[in-house]
Amino acid sequence: MKRSLVIGCAAVALAAGCGTASAQSKSKFDILMGGDAFFQGAYVDQDNDSGLRQTEFSNRFRLTVTPTAKADNGLEYGARLRLRAASGTSNVRTTDADRAFIFVNGTFGSVQAGVTNGPSDDWGVIGPNVDGISGSPDGFYANYYGVTSLPYVTGSLRTLESGDASTKIVYTTPSFAGFKMSAAYTPTYGSSNTDVNRRKNVTYNDMGEIQAGYKGEFGGFGVEASVAYQFAEAPSGFEDLSSVHTGATLTYGAFAIGGSYAFSGDSGYAKGHRGVDDNQIWLVGAQYTLGPVILAATYTDAKGANVGSGAATAADYARAHIYQAGVTYTVAPGLTTGLEYSYVDNKSGGVNNDANIVLWDTRFSF
Repeated sequence: MKRSLVIGCAAVALAAGCGTASAQSKSKFDILMGGDAFFQGAYVDQDNDSGLRQTEFSNRFRLTVTPTAKADNGLEYGARLRLRAASGTSNVRTTDADRAFIFVNGTFGSVQAGVTNGPSDDWGVIGPNVDGISGSPDGFYANYYGVTSLPYVTGSLRTLESGDASTKIVYTTPSFAGFKMSAAYTPTYGSSNTDVNRRKNVTYNDMGEIQAGYKGEFGGFGVEASVAYQFAEAPSGFEDLSSVHTGATLTYGAFAIGGSYAFSGDSGYAKGHRGVDDNQIWLVGAQYTLGPVILAATYTDAKGANVGSGAATAADYARAHIYQAGVTYTVAPGLTTGLEYSYVDNKSGGVNNDANIVLWDTRFSF
């Protein structure tokens, strides 16, 4: 029933959009290009660091290409491809596409069909500190934390699997008085681009997600909030996916405060598991903007399995408290640099591995 509702909403909107566009004259296509790049350097001091260096560099470059056109009736349509320079094994460098979809936008809302993330990953609210702001839980500190595993939910701050860039269809309503809704359906978790696989997947099948959000302003106070629910069928012997997320941010002048909570229970665990607490994560963050400078701080509390699925014993359990603070400076339009400090208090599989991580991040977006 849930899956049928998600598919039905998207199909009706897509059919309506395509039907109105077919009667229009041929449009001129514009090719829009954008992207971002960063360079990072980190210093790490952790309890269990045998055989590890204390310093490391990292970089990433993403290029987005969007051919788009607008019909005489105002319907906008096109496609989007995001290429990403990625690291392979044995020092082999590769390029992949983590976004590849067609879209239509109109008075009915918008429809995306192809490889993209879920609604809560796209616009779910986790507080004022997001990727690109030093001191953000959506940052990259975890890339430099080694030896022991963090709770799986630290990589899924919103619904548990909304970050899965699989082949899906997503429908989003227009905004009404600040409110909007979005629904997504993914036949097979982990599918991408040309994948066609009707067999039962080893992780999740028939994954759906529904999200509602609000954005408004009252007497100088800004409010942004969202709530989402994600569900899917797991293979025999594993618990089905059932994950909820809610978050909010309140702003006033240069100040912002907010946070979020996500609960995913025993999603993906082997049935009859013992010794592993429910997957859940909550966080609270604050931010202050002073001209080109952003000061940010976040506290995150996460627990649950340290693997995505199949957790069954206490050896798979992790609990982490993460304290972060950072400063971001806008050097010029599209160019920022920042410094972030993270203290990770983590116990995973019965092993304590606390860490101090200092991260320097410089990025360019266009």
